[in-house]
Amino acid sequence: MKKYLEILKKVNLFKGIKESDLLSLLSCLAGELTHYEKNETVFMSGETINSFGIVLSGEVQIVQDDYYGNRSILAKIGIGHLFAESFACAQIKTLPVSVITTTESDLLFIDCRKLANPCATTCAFHKQLIQNMLHITAMKNISLTQKIEFISKRTTREKLLAYLSAEAQKAGSNCFSIAFNRQELADYLSVDRSAMSAELSKLRNEGILKYKKNQFELL
Repeated sequence: MKKYLEILKKVNLFKGIKESDLLSLLSCLAGELTHYEKNETVFMSGETINSFGIVLSGEVQIVQDDYYGNRSILAKIGIGHLFAESFACAQIKTLPVSVITTTESDLLFIDCRKLANPCATTCAFHKQLIQNMLHITAMKNISLTQKIEFISKRTTREKLLAYLSAEAQKAGSNCFSIAFNRQELADYLSVDRSAMSAELSKLRNEGILKYKKNQFELL
């Protein structure tokens, strides 16, 4: 765990907690470090979970598959970020999504029940942890609301422009990169990949944008 101390210091869940207290805190929370290979399932839709994860290396995707096997990417989670915390803390009986690694990954798991309930020694960390978790949950709700705005657009063109405009605003520049490849972007926006690629070509031909792989420029 010590080799990931620099990453753990930057995790928002541990904001306001001294570096010297981090390892003691993780021991108190019974944090469990697990290694996964690429494309391994971390959590499977339909199961019950009590723990959430923190990505210490690699990357995971939160995905949802419908009855016919169509996949929608809800989020891509990188190093230093949490996943599945809302489902674990809500203690729902059936997980509605799956979590899959997109590359070889080391993930830290924390039982949400230990986060919410102070240990026998009444560590001073718990109040700060709960405050941090509330902030993280609120920010993710804002992000999900934004995604709803994207996919509620009527056409593939409108969805693309809404998403790319938001990414440009986030980057503070009309030149930016996105986290998705073409298939992942289509899954994220809930559109057909071929139709999306055709629409991107139209937008480029109309002089609205330029792109190369995951690099975009809005004109």
